[in-house]
Amino acid sequence: MVRAEQKKNENISEYIIHLYKTEDLLRTFEFDLNRINSQAIANIPVSNNEKKELILWYANLIEAMKIQKIEKFGHLNVVNDLISQLTSLHSSLLLNNSDYKAIVSKAEPYIKEQIKTSNQTITNPIQICLNAIYGFLMLKLEGKTVTPNQQKMLEHFGDLLSFLSFKYEETHN
Repeated sequence: MVRAEQKKNENISEYIIHLYKTEDLLRTFEFDLNRINSQAIANIPVSNNEKKELILWYANLIEAMKIQKIEKFGHLNVVNDLISQLTSLHSSLLLNNSDYKAIVSKAEPYIKEQIKTSNQTITNPIQICLNAIYGFLMLKLEGKTVTPNQQKMLEHFGDLLSFLSFKYEETHN
């Protein structure tokens, strides 16, 4: 899909979150391409060729999710690989970039809080930030609000992911 590839090239964090959303969409529609087409794709204001590309993209993702046995939960291998790449970059930047260290230090208390909230099931700081931003987007879609503390956390996570995505783009494009 053209827009997804554009996101991948412009902002890797947004691309990962887009894939999270897509995985959930496919699960919501129980991997039924006919329902996805009639209830989601048909309403998108793009050309018929773009709609066909989108259906094909969804079909490929459905096949991958089934092969990888993540129909109920989990993320595609490509998503996990990208998160691993961002995590490696995160570790490198912590050693070599004082601007990034300052950004991380502001996010650190919130990351530790989210690790604790997850009962240590998610300990990767990048995964924590991505999950929180995605969760916030889902809350917004449901019309729910976030507390001022949650908003501050999301701002710090967004700053961290933005910097990290910028550095990722520098090294991958």
